[in-house]
Amino acid sequence: MNTVSPATVPATFPNYIAGAWKPCRSGATFASLNPADARETVGLFQASAADDAEEAVQAAQAAFDGWRRTPVTRRAKMLLAAADYLEAHVDRFAEELTREEGKGLALARDEFLRSAQTLRFYAIEGQSFSGETFAQDDADMLVFTQREALGVVTVIAPWNFPVSIPARKIAPALVMGNTVVFKPSSEAPLSGLRLAEALVHGGLPPGVLNFITGRASEVGPVLTTAPAVRAISFTGSTAAGEQIHRAASLTTRTQMELGGKNPLIVMEDADLDLAVDLAVKGGLSLSGQACTGTSRILVVSSVLQAFTDKLVAKVRTLKVGSGMTKGMDLGPLATAAQLKSVLHYIDIGKSEATLLCGGERLTEGDFAHGYYVSPAVFGGVTQQMRIAREEIFGPVLAIIEVADYADAIAQANDTEYGLSAAICTRNPRYAHAFAFDIESGTVKINRTTTGNLMNAPFGGLKRSSTSTFRESGRGGLEFYTQIKTVYRGI
Repeated sequence: MNTVSPATVPATFPNYIAGAWKPCRSGATFASLNPADARETVGLFQASAADDAEEAVQAAQAAFDGWRRTPVTRRAKMLLAAADYLEAHVDRFAEELTREEGKGLALARDEFLRSAQTLRFYAIEGQSFSGETFAQDDADMLVFTQREALGVVTVIAPWNFPVSIPARKIAPALVMGNTVVFKPSSEAPLSGLRLAEALVHGGLPPGVLNFITGRASEVGPVLTTAPAVRAISFTGSTAAGEQIHRAASLTTRTQMELGGKNPLIVMEDADLDLAVDLAVKGGLSLSGQACTGTSRILVVSSVLQAFTDKLVAKVRTLKVGSGMTKGMDLGPLATAAQLKSVLHYIDIGKSEATLLCGGERLTEGDFAHGYYVSPAVFGGVTQQMRIAREEIFGPVLAIIEVADYADAIAQANDTEYGLSAAICTRNPRYAHAFAFDIESGTVKINRTTTGNLMNAPFGGLKRSSTSTFRESGRGGLEFYTQIKTVYRGI
């Protein structure tokens, strides 16, 4: 158990249910630790149980009818006010995010600002997202569709982007008239709470948004199987997503954005300096803890050695440190469990391939109490190796030699995942063919595998997604609405 002295007793943060900030019924809490220095407790959060989740779902159900009848212009105004609130507090909130999740302060600040933009995007787009009128032969009849809210929806968010991912789920749900139960990751609950706080400040009526923290094993079954829940939006591991998808009822929509094993193809004509930059930014930003992060680099034989030399030289210059430290390139891994998992995969990689640099647990000096590992690059990797097939979710890059474009595509597609993929080339024929040939929901050409626009659809293929409804853009609005077709005599 983590203990703290009376002088450093951390703040305790509540749930938000039915318009009230309140503790869970049992009064139990859990600690969120600073991954840069696990001696620091960022805060204590409610260890909610099934009865708390049931209360949240019931509150959302009770609020639904009033909220869906609220004019969309008023719903949009509340999102705009929430966006202003996030921007007004961005410096404090960003520091909290860095302390609880580990990412660099600049990245944390950008995430809150991006989330504010997301709220504004859906506030505007939601006001023009409506049905259609259909031509027909009866002059005395009008035929049209209308889009209506589904009802209670649950949002279950991950720890790696604890503000921007739930923002792009919650904003379209609310503006279309749904009520929400939001469960953030237990590894980064404070940033999720700040998003909820902003929405509450925006003026949401009681019960429209409910926020609870706790173990997925305790609250998850209620949030995913309660009869009142009409839709579930989840981002996380493929195993967890599959479990939720199977447990949901026939009439409950699911939107699952899951794992990835994302390739970057480096062609013989590539700008190798650009290719290295794409590999480093795509694979090592956020310490490799991004579902769209580059993990496999497929390099054509003729440039393999030159690319490898440049990549290893660049990775060796990267600075690992606390997200609060100016000039750092990689922060700590988010949790002790994540550190253990990454180190385990590095050991697997050592037994399968050749470790070219990095892969060490950092424990000296400022690293002593954090979850730090130096970024690893493996050479001599083949597509059959575990480090080429399994999602590691850490700062580990695997270089795979390929003969030509056709071989690169075949190996890039030889995976159960299909989230994001990139190619580095100067040849327009390769670029054009790649967009068609690659089995991936997001395709990047001379860009990193990471990153997506808030106004463009996002989602994966294969086991990276349920491939039902996309997140982001207007597709995010579609997920949270159902269509009625109306035939009206005049």
